Amino acid sequence: MSKLFQQIIRFSIVGFICTVIDFALLYILKEFLDINVYLSTAIAFTVSVIVNYILSVLFVFDVDKSKNQSKGFILFVVFSVIGLILTEGIMHVGTQWLEFNYLIIKIFATLMVMVFNFVTRKLFLEKN
Repeated sequence: MSKLFQQIIRFSIVGFICTVIDFALLYILKEFLDINVYLSTAIAFTVSVIVNYILSVLFVFDVDKSKNQSKGFILFVVFSVIGLILTEGIMHVGTQWLEFNYLIIKIFATLMVMVFNFVTRKLFLEKN
């Protein structure tokens, strides 16, 4: 298998794990703790980003572990915040304008942001 294909598979597995964390936490916060859907989305997304970073560095991308990882983490967080903004925008349009169920819209948001995440992490996190 090519290196890129293997990365895509590992990225997908990590993404699946983090998506489960994201959805489960969103559901728990919204349905059981009655926290606003936008705040719940932000909290769930943030937790999943932290887990995603750790797993991405360990299992997905060829990161130079001998170097200080603060720059890589900062870039990861910056692109994750952009992903969060995209997610929140999609959630708003889907739930407020289109009046779809928030979990259905979250699926579409996740798929769109997933592509953005792989490309930006591949370009900026991985050593050249």
